[in-house]
Parts: sequence; structure tokens; C-alpha cells
Amino acid sequence: MTAHSGEVGVFVRFRPTANFAQELIKCSDGQTVNISQKKESRKLSVRNQMSCCSFRLDGVLQDLSQEEVYARVAQQVVLGALEGYNGTVMCFGQTGAGKTYSMTGSTRSYKQRGIIPRALQEVFEEVKKRSEHAFSVRLSYLEIYNESLVDLLTSGRGSPVPAPRGMAVMEEPGGGVFVRGLSLHPVRSEDEALDLLFEGEMNRSVGAHALNKNSSRSHCIFTVYIESRSRTLSDAKYVTSKLNLVDLAGSERLGKTGSEGQALKEATHINKSLSFLEQVILALADRRRDHVPFRQTKLTHALKDSLGGNCNTVLVANIYGEAAQIEETLSTLRFASRMKCVRTDAAVNEHIVDPLLQIQKLQKEVQMLKEELSIHNTLANRPGATYETLSEAQAAEIHSQVQRYLEGSLEEISIRSTRQLQEVFAQFKLAVHRKEQKVKAQLCQTYNLVEKDQNASSATIKGWEDSNSHVEDGCFGVGVTQAPPGRHKTKKAKETVTASQGKKQGAGSPVSGRPVEIASKNKLNHHAQTPEKDQDAHDPDAQDSHPPCKDPTRTHSPPPKAEAFEDFKVLQGSKINCILKENKAVLLERRARLRRLAEQVNAAKGEIDCTMASLQQFKDTRACQGHFVSTEGEPVLDEPEVTLALRLRELKARYRQQYEELCSTKAEVNYCQHLVDKCKVRLLTEFENWYQESFLLPEEEPAMLRAGGPVQPGITPIDKIPSQRNSRAFSQTPVQRSLSTESGRKKLPPILPVT
Repeated sequence: MTAHSGEVGVFVRFRPTANFAQELIKCSDGQTVNISQKKESRKLSVRNQMSCCSFRLDGVLQDLSQEEVYARVAQQVVLGALEGYNGTVMCFGQTGAGKTYSMTGSTRSYKQRGIIPRALQEVFEEVKKRSEHAFSVRLSYLEIYNESLVDLLTSGRGSPVPAPRGMAVMEEPGGGVFVRGLSLHPVRSEDEALDLLFEGEMNRSVGAHALNKNSSRSHCIFTVYIESRSRTLSDAKYVTSKLNLVDLAGSERLGKTGSEGQALKEATHINKSLSFLEQVILALADRRRDHVPFRQTKLTHALKDSLGGNCNTVLVANIYGEAAQIEETLSTLRFASRMKCVRTDAAVNEHIVDPLLQIQKLQKEVQMLKEELSIHNTLANRPGATYETLSEAQAAEIHSQVQRYLEGSLEEISIRSTRQLQEVFAQFKLAVHRKEQKVKAQLCQTYNLVEKDQNASSATIKGWEDSNSHVEDGCFGVGVTQAPPGRHKTKKAKETVTASQGKKQGAGSPVSGRPVEIASKNKLNHHAQTPEKDQDAHDPDAQDSHPPCKDPTRTHSPPPKAEAFEDFKVLQGSKINCILKENKAVLLERRARLRRLAEQVNAAKGEIDCTMASLQQFKDTRACQGHFVSTEGEPVLDEPEVTLALRLRELKARYRQQYEELCSTKAEVNYCQHLVDKCKVRLLTEFENWYQESFLLPEEEPAMLRAGGPVQPGITPIDKIPSQRNSRAFSQTPVQRSLSTESGRKKLPPILPVT
């Protein structure tokens, strides 16, 4: 069935059995079920003949897993509910045919979850994905037991006793229905929703008969209310939807179930309500009828929207595949074929608030908040505080105060409102931006002057060519060529080059502090043939301006990151590494505690189930054998039964306590995991910064990043260092430069160990 098609989707699901009647039941194309049955006649002359009935449905679910059943039956309905369409999925059929298993599933295995748990998981997964909308989800669980409305999620959480007053099915002004007095529980996660589902399942009425040991003795409607609002759009519009997941009680033949006493009374009410439900389906399928008897029973009245109303409805007909139950199987398939004739009219439940009313409401709220702020300021002795938009004069006054504060003539800035605080921060941001532009302009001017000096020197000396320049061991080695003609011009050119290099070093050039080698000894001996070069070679000024290039602390190539990381964890990163180890130890301890609590909760659940089963046996025994009644008309319980009841109450209290402790421990585990991840990111980030500064950056930049240097690490970005921009032989790759920039700009918060 496609979502919002207008037709009721009908599927049939066979209960798995080893005695499948293949000669009587045949499924041809996955959508058709053929039933063959002997046709008996009262006349002796006519022999018994076989009659064949064929039912065309939307799908036949035979030997399918719970996941496949959910994908074919309910997934489109659940997704439609998130879009604003009402949806209903109900299971109908004979008692013991697998309705509760299809709807709720089994607690033995996670894969055997039914439609309701999978629908809750789908809802909350989609809520997380659709971050552009704000969702609110609420739940209710209604039981119709012997034509009495019971709230399975009441605060008492005891045995399902009908509410003394107030619960009734009512008509909404818009045409829908709701149950007055039914509690709605807001939930924020899948765990909270499953907890409410488990509480409701514990309070359901369950009995035993010949066909089913755990037979549902009531109709149950689990409803999910969804409301969504857009986070991005400014219109006052929101969408609501209602998802009904219905587990109908099974129809019973008293001759086969053997029900007596209270079970007989329950079966009578169940069959009566299902009979009226079939009458409603017949009336809806016949378009000539004007009246549909919804009010005959509380079940049909509560499902008025789901049966031919504003809803996407899907029916799952659960049947037996055995020959002994062929008559009940035929009855269920006839009901399913009639349900397929019902038409629905699903539409998005969109609610639009009048914009004028919304504006007036917001204006009143703003005015009320201003009055409250005024009263608060009066009590706090701040009568001059204002919350209106600042005028030009007020903005100019704040600008003046900020300038005086930066110059040091003003000790503090007077702030009385949030708008003034925002304006102060804006002025600080503007001052920083101006200062940055000014420094940048000065550096650009210095860079241009140095380039001009270098160009002039290069034009004077013909021997300085790019072909003789080379890089060795990460340093600059400048080869010396033949002297140009004229001794005085050569010395003047050398002085010009030395002066230009000095200017670069003062401006923070990447060559400043880095040893530069003029030439090797062989080159000096080879070219030192003139007295001028001999004098320059023995000149102490020239030697001071060109120190040796070799640095014993630097290696020719950076070490592997794995080895460097181990050294970093022992030296510079030892503190963060120690905190990371402590947080990991705490996380492991919390996880072990979480596993122990989960085992305790599961054990408590098993004890509750066993105790409830024992109480149900006592109840069945009293129903069959009779029981004593007190003067007030209440049944008198035996001592073992009283002991079991008290035991059940203690087990439930212990379960709730352990479950709360489990939730608290789960939150602690999530927090510890967050701290461990944060420590890992911090350790890796600081290692990258250290590795870049120690091995990949030019040598003068780590010197500048040391304490007392012109640049402070973690405050001034690497790309703002003038030497990095002025040097034409900067050896970093683009990836390394981006890493250095990020390491210079990011200022990490402190990481504390878990307490």
C-alpha cells in the first residue's frame, strides 16, 4: 500500500505451523488466498462437494520475519505520521492467531520486536534526522475491557481498574474523537517510550484458555501523538498527527476455547464488540447508507477516525493455517475483504495561527517582559537601565569610553543593559580590526622596501644569478661567482646585500636566526684569487653576517609521526596523556557498572513475569472453584496469594529503582565518553602543533614562537608571521601551511579528569 492512497491496506499473516493444510489453503501470487472446503448437503442423494473461496488482498505474509512484516505493513504509515497524516495499524483475527506477537512482539529476542517498538524507533530516528523541525511526541495507552475504558499508564500503575469517573469517548469540534480523562505522557527518547510501553503491557488483562495460554482479554490502543514546527520558517504554522496501533482481542468459539466463569463473560464482550465492528465495516463499504453505527460500542466509537475517516489505515488479518481452524480462517478473510472496500480520506493536519493574533500576543509578551525588567531594575537600584535601541549619541559615548579604556585613561566601562554590552563588544571588535589592518599595512610597506633594495642590488651585481643559488639541509646556500669588474663596485654591492638582509631580519624574515652558508670551502678556495675576495673572506663583519648553516639539533628529515607521537606523550603531552588514561579507566568502570545494572534490571523483569504468572494461576483457580467474599463484597485472598501480591509490589518498586539507577549510569557513561573523546582530540591537536613547530616549520619560526619572542604561540596565527610571507624559499607544502594556520588560531579549553 502506498501512503495516502485513500484505500485501506489489508494484509493476511499466517501463524507458523507444522500442520499447514496445503490441500485446503493455497497462496498463488503473493496476494491471493484460495480456501477449499467441503460443501455438506442434507440430501442423501447429493454427495459432498468442494467449494472454493478466493480472497484478493494487498499481500500475504507467510514465513516472514518481524522486520519484513514491519517494512511492508507499517513503515509507510509511520513516515506519513511524521509528515502530518493520521495513521492506524490494527491486527484482527481468531484468538491465538498471533495478533499480539505481530503488534508487540516477543521479549525473548531483539529481532522479534513487533510493530509498536519498531514504530517508536522509526519515529525517534526520523526526529533526529529532521533537524530543521522541532518535534514533540506524546503517548497514551487505552484498554477497553468488558466495555469499560482503562488507562494503562495511570499514576497508580497497579492492577488495571477502570477509572471511577471522567473517561469517555468524546467528539472534537473538528470532527475527530478523543478520550476524555486519558493521560498523555510526553517522551523525548526511544528509551522513555519503551518504558511506558512496558508499563502498559504489565497492566493489561491476560487470561488462558484451550487455544492460548496468554490470551488478551481486552482491546488495546497504543497512540503516538506527534506535533512538529519549523525551526527555519517564521510563519506561525504547525502540523499534528495521531498514530494508532491497535491490538484487538481475538474472536472466540466457546466450544473450542472452553471458557467459563469470568473468561466466559470476557469472551461475550469481545465477540459482541467485534460483531459491531463488522457491522460498521459493512455500513462503510455500502456507499448508499447514510448512517454508520459508530456509537454502538466504545471500540467502534474510539476508532471512528481510523475507520473511513482522516487516516491512513492498514489491517493485518491473522489466521491459522491448520485444517481444524478453517471456519474461523474463512470468517477472518471475509472480514478482511470487506475492510478492503472501505475508503479513507487522509489529509495533512495543518494548523495555522492568525498572524495578527500572533503579533498581538508577542507584543503583549514583550511589553510584559519590559515591565518585569523595569521592576527588577528598580529593586536592584538601577533606574537608568534601558532596553530600547541605542541612539547615535549613546553609541558615540560608548565608542569614546572604549577608546579611553584601550588607551588606559579609563579603568572600567559602565554597562547597564544588554544592548550596551553588545555595542561595547562591537567597538572592541572594530578596534581589533583596525589595528590588524594597520599592522598589515606596515608589514606590506616594509616588504616592498626590502624588495626594492634587493632588486637594486641584483641590478648592480651581475654575478648573483638564480642558477647559482641552492638549498642544502633546509638552509640557504648562495654560490659565489666571478667578481664583476671594478673593486669598489663589488664591495659596495656586498654592503648593499648585507644591509638588505639585515632589514629582512629586523622585519622577521624566515632567514633571520637561520644560519646561511655563503659557500663551501672548496668554492671559496676556487674563487678567492683576488686580494679583494681574500679580504672579504677574512673580514669579521662578513663572517658575523653569515654564520655556519649546520644545526646539530635539526635532522635532515622529520621523524615518523608514530615515533614522534610516543615521544610527545612522554614529554610535552604527558599531562594530557595522564588525564586521558584516568578518564579511560573511569569510563571502563562505568561501563562495567552499566552492564551489571542491565543484568539486574533484566533479572527483576523475569521475577516480575514469574510472579504475575503465579498470581494469574491463583486467579484462574478461584474463578473455577469459587472464592470467599468479605462483608464488603471483596474476594478473600489466600495467604500464598497475598504473599505473591506483596512480593510483586516489592519487585516493581525494586525494578523502578534499578531502572532509575540504570538511566543515571548511562548518562555518566555518555559523559565519560565525551571527556575521553575530547582528551583525544586535544592530545592529537597539540601533537600536530608541536610536530609542525619542531620539524616542519623553518628554524627561525620556532625561535619566534618561544617565550619572549615577538610571536606568542596559540595567539598569533602562523600566517601572520612576516617572515613566512616575505621568504621566497619557504619550504612548507599547502597542507602543512593550513595545519600551521589552524594550530595558530585555535585556542583549546582545558580538559579536566572525571571526578
